[in-house]
This record gives sequence, structure tokens and C-alpha cells, in this order.
Amino acid sequence: MYAPELIRKEGLRRGLRPETIKTYITCINKFLKIYHLDPRAINKNDVQNYLDQLRTWGKSDSTINVNLNAIKFFYEKVLGKKLTINIAQARIRKRLPTFLTQDETKRLLDSIKNPKHQLMIKLLYATGMRVSELINLKIKDFEFNDNYGWVRDGKGGKDRLFILALKLKEELLDHLRINHLNDSDWLFCGNGNSHYTASSIRLIIKKATKIASINKNVHPHTLRHSFATHLIENGYAVTEVQPLLGHDSLETTMIYLHMASPDLMKVKSPYDQLEVKSK
Repeated sequence: MYAPELIRKEGLRRGLRPETIKTYITCINKFLKIYHLDPRAINKNDVQNYLDQLRTWGKSDSTINVNLNAIKFFYEKVLGKKLTINIAQARIRKRLPTFLTQDETKRLLDSIKNPKHQLMIKLLYATGMRVSELINLKIKDFEFNDNYGWVRDGKGGKDRLFILALKLKEELLDHLRINHLNDSDWLFCGNGNSHYTASSIRLIIKKATKIASINKNVHPHTLRHSFATHLIENGYAVTEVQPLLGHDSLETTMIYLHMASPDLMKVKSPYDQLEVKSK
């Protein structure tokens, strides 16, 4: 039995996103590697013991739940075995995410000397995008005349609008002109015809964090948290921030109320509040 191919075919048949299928395959490969058994020989106790082992290894509740979902999909949807019934999801403890103050954000951006790298991280913060959304941007996704753009096929397969910081507009247009980019081109090209990679973005941020002497664990999603927190601090309502983040539930966005002290003003991207030096 070749589990990855079975998962891929059933996942495509059920309309799962490629990223989800890939994750499920990775989880099941690791799971089956532990037991060295034919998948049909595995029982409910094996599954529970594996999930307990993941916790022993220090895996997060969300990681444990992803593995459980993968095992459920494989056994219930692919093999038709009710192996995972009554195995409960791990209860995820809600913690306030790490975010940067507006001063720390400015220091981080100022510490990036490469103009292209700086523009990428500026845009990541200024729009509140996920890193996967940033690297998949194409020129045709922008409506420069109206100062907004579109995240295409974001989390959950949804499109959503993002605001374009007025102070970034000319930098972006210069980037297009200098690099002779057309509508169908990636906004940020990597090697060959591919887009920039998420790992490259992480390295840029890691290096900038060190240079800026910021003693926090900063990663691309930290800038998304900072974007949302600063909007709340600048006086935006949670209902205004929610669609910009692409949250289905208002409750998800409400967490940023606990991280911000509002100061009322009219809506603009928080990037427009910073005095960042362009390279």
C-alpha cells in the first residue's frame, strides 16, 4: 500500500488544498515510520500512544491536532476505518502573540540595507499579509490607482482586499519600472522564474532583528500581529481590522484588543506612521 498516493488522490477528490495534502502526507509518513506495520494493522491504542508521544517530544497542541486530523483523514476517508472515533483534539491554550512596538518596527525596517529586501518587509508589515501571501503576489493583483490590492487564494482558498500604504506606492512603482515587470510577473522574483521563498524572508527578518537589537522572537507572522495591534492602537475598530486580516471569526481578531491601547484617528496603513529611511 502506498499511503502518500492514496492521500493525494482522495485529497484532490475532496477538494483539499495542495498545502493540506502535503501536510497530511508528511504526518502519515512519520506516523507509519514509527510503527513499521501495515497501516491496516494499526489500532486505536497505537494512535493514542503516538499522540501522547508527540506531547512527550514537546510538540505544541496545534501540531498534535494537525497530526490527529491527518490520521483521521487517512483512516476514515481513505481506508474507511473508524479508527479515531472518540480521540479528542488537544485543547489549544490561547496565548497573546508576540508583536513589535511601533518604535521596534521602525528600527527593524531601518536595519535592512538591501532596498529590495527592505521593500518586501515593509510591504509585509504595511499590509498585514502572511508570508505565503506576500511571496505569491503578482503585479496584476494591485490596483495602484485606487491604493489597494488583492490577496488571491489566501488561507482557506479565499480572496481578500489589502490596503496599500500611500508611502509605499511610489517605491513599488519604481520597483516595477526598474525590474521591467509585467502584469503576470511575480512582484518579488527569486532565482529563475520562481517567486521569492518564505525561508529567505525569515532570514532577512532574523538578521534585521539582531542588528536592531530587538530581544524578541521575531518572524514574518510577528509583523502581521504588529500590523493588527498598531491599527487598533491607531483607533480602528476590530470590525474594520477583521477583513484586512482575512479572519472568519471576529473573536480571532478580538485578541488584538488585549495588546493595544487605542488612540483615535482616521484609517491609514500603520506604515504611513513610520519614518523609515528608503535605501
